[in-house]
Amino acid sequence: MSMFGDGLDQAVQKAFTRPIPKSAGAQMRYLVKQYKGTKAVAQMLRISQRTVERYVKDQIKKPRPDLAARLEKEVKRRWQPQIRAKAKQTAATTGGIVIDTRARLGYTAPIGSTDQDRIRHLTVALPPRYAARLFDAQEAGATDQQLHELAAEALKEVYFQDGGRRAGSLEEVRFTDIEHLEFDL
Repeated sequence: MSMFGDGLDQAVQKAFTRPIPKSAGAQMRYLVKQYKGTKAVAQMLRISQRTVERYVKDQIKKPRPDLAARLEKEVKRRWQPQIRAKAKQTAATTGGIVIDTRARLGYTAPIGSTDQDRIRHLTVALPPRYAARLFDAQEAGATDQQLHELAAEALKEVYFQDGGRRAGSLEEVRFTDIEHLEFDL
């Protein structure tokens, strides 16, 4: 499970103006329309083409739990692409992104400073440039570890160094043992 990637996706999904289709048939019809055929949808969901056709015609109404999860995930990934793009653009240019986390945070600093890791609950508004970097990295196919490092760098500058007003000699921020992570636009 991709904690950072999924968190960014959920933040963007909050901008949706209409809910995704609820029934399996409606979700399947949406995917068939997006992929322009049942064969591509069947391959993507790892089911037979005939099964897709049955869902489209409402001959099957209740999917298995694993198929229902895959179906919902794929619909959410493609739902309202223009609104998704506009929300990302707004966050990357003017709005920024808010990170709410409960995790073990520590840092590497010069000798004589208190740098012990401890559990902290932070809600920090990150500037638009960090929202842009996170979304650009996600679209470029960055791993969860790379997104993790970008978030740690953002917290270092915004929270620990307060935009350069303090802790100028701070070298590295450790962002581990994440209990809770949520993004908001």
